[in-house]
Amino acid sequence: MKHLSKLSALGPGLVWAAAAIGVSHLVQSTRAGSMYGFELIWIVLLINLFKYPFFEFAPRYAASTGESLLDGYQRLGKWALYLFLILTIGTMFAIQSAVTLVTAGLFANIFEGSFDAVTWAMILLGTSAIIVIVGRYSALDRIIKFIIVTLTLTTVVAVVFSFSKGFNPNPDLAKSFNWEFTDIAFLIAFAGWMPTAIDISVWHSFWILAKKKESGRNFSMKNSLFDFNVGYFGTAILALGFLSLGALVMYGTGEEFSPKGTEFAGQLISLYTKSIGPWAYILISIAAITTMFSTTLTCLDAYPRVLKPLTEMIVPKVKSTKDTNWLSYLWLFVVAVGAYLTIRYFASSMKFMVDLATTLSFITAPILGWMNFKVVRGSNVPEYARPKKWLVILSWVGLVVLSAFSVYFLVWRFFV
Repeated sequence: MKHLSKLSALGPGLVWAAAAIGVSHLVQSTRAGSMYGFELIWIVLLINLFKYPFFEFAPRYAASTGESLLDGYQRLGKWALYLFLILTIGTMFAIQSAVTLVTAGLFANIFEGSFDAVTWAMILLGTSAIIVIVGRYSALDRIIKFIIVTLTLTTVVAVVFSFSKGFNPNPDLAKSFNWEFTDIAFLIAFAGWMPTAIDISVWHSFWILAKKKESGRNFSMKNSLFDFNVGYFGTAILALGFLSLGALVMYGTGEEFSPKGTEFAGQLISLYTKSIGPWAYILISIAAITTMFSTTLTCLDAYPRVLKPLTEMIVPKVKSTKDTNWLSYLWLFVVAVGAYLTIRYFASSMKFMVDLATTLSFITAPILGWMNFKVVRGSNVPEYARPKKWLVILSWVGLVVLSAFSVYFLVWRFFV
């Protein structure tokens, strides 16, 4: 089987980026800039650095072994599968509902007078489910490349225009990060999905295998890591762009983002139009809704893609049946309906849902990061593919930092 070239291999890393560039960027990064100016740039840089190994291990493992990270977890023992199942079920409704609600808010705002956010959420979840069932990975791969390029270009233009107008916050309205509990709580929520939740490393390994299957060609580890790095560092740059927009347009103005999805969407789009001009409204609207829709779609694609084999590993009798596709449809139904019901009862507070999802992701990050670290150093991984010394050291530093902040937050939240 021939190897894909570097350019042909591009795909799984961009799908990963599409899942990452959503709530963490459009919502949390712009909120960080609007609340604290440029003070939290160091968080964007450090959290991307400390989480890097745990995401990088997915393409490294999948390309060198031909297995998903889930197969790697199974090699650790059945306890790892049960742990991943518990963490996934414990966070999936919060994550799927958060990204869907933000997307629904954008649609409700742009298509004012059509449907409310809850109805749009139902439409978006239904549409995404159909695409997942009919199109599978190939449709996802084609759609994502266009979306990522569109968002990147519009964001770069908006940031350049904003910087040209200068940074002049009102000192009386400008707030600093003071390490109070509210500041710490936001910091944890911000870092939780920066660049995204570590769960997505497992999804990424499945997207790599899907690309390999549909193309009929292999990924070399070198090309697979190139694909990942393009997506990873691209999301880091975009995060800095969204934070800059929030800082340049809203920081020190007394204006705050609304916790309601529809109102937030209008404020988000205005960040661009204030920077570039009203003429850009249509372009920005298309970029925003396609970006968030791609995040909704990739999440809804990933959960059944991962939960089906996970169920088969935990309950081997299920796999012995002739056709297990019903498992994918069952999990798709569970995630979509669960997300819709969550949105229906908590739609009035998008901010709460986003912060809950991102905080849960941050607290579980050290556990999943450690599991990825163990898997990529397993005996089944070829010697050439095992992480170099610098990556091992960075992994240990990342685990210590993520664990320390998680414990710090939990102690402060429940005991102080």
